[in-house]
Parts: sequence; C-alpha cells; structure tokens
Amino acid sequence: MPDTLLTTRSLFHFAFHVTDLDEARHFYGGVLGCTEGRSTDTWVDFDFFSHQISLHLGEPFKTTRTGKVGDHMVPMPHFGLVLLLTEWRALADRLTAAGVDFVLPPQVRFEGQPGEQWTMFFCDPFGNPIEVKGFASLADLYAS
Repeated sequence: MPDTLLTTRSLFHFAFHVTDLDEARHFYGGVLGCTEGRSTDTWVDFDFFSHQISLHLGEPFKTTRTGKVGDHMVPMPHFGLVLLLTEWRALADRLTAAGVDFVLPPQVRFEGQPGEQWTMFFCDPFGNPIEVKGFASLADLYAS
C-alpha cells in the first residue's frame, strides 16, 4: 500500500461522549491541534487528522484494560489513527510537552519485524482511550 493511498480512502466519522465541551475544546483543539468544526450547545465536531469526530455531552463509554499489546494491557475499546513516523514523532513530542499522562508511553514495537511500528496510548480528559501508531511507510501497515 503506497503512502499516497491515504488520500484515496474513505474518511471515518466517530461520535462519542464527553462531559465538558470547553475541556474537550482545550484537549482536542489545543493539545492535539485539531480544528474545530460545527457545534451546538450539546456537541462539537473536530477535524481529527482528516477524520471527523463528534463529541457529544454524555457519559463516556466504559473501558477496561483487557487488550494485550506486547507485554502491556491497554484500554478496550479504544480508537486512534495511523501516522507517518515523522508526524507521529511530532505528535508524541507535543503530547509530552503538554504533560499528557500516557497509558503506554511512546515506544517502538515489533522492531526489526514486518509491521514495525511506533505506538502510544493516552486518554482524553474524560477517559476515552486513544492509540496513535507511527510507521516509516504506510506500505507496512498490514505487513505480516
């Protein structure tokens, strides 16, 4: 899969709950650098790295650390994105500088193997878990 394929794929839309829209704006807009879109008194949209997320007021979904990633148990369910390694490193630096408390700090996994990737897990202020993966080439995304 060539790196340019990213522009030819469909985009996803994901809607989930948060308990405070101003705090959500600070985290998704300020910390993650996402551009805010439409909003009302009960929800706000963001451009989440070229995908649409809609944050609605409500009780966030329950998560448990039942996902085994290497030797670590990570929150399930979770959502996330895949970036090229340069963008991934820039985001990891941005999150570290912002003092984000990582569930799984930025690190490489499957080093030297097919599908080598960098990963980090963190939660938004409402406990919604997010994983961000980084690849040297998106052609390695599905390598086995």
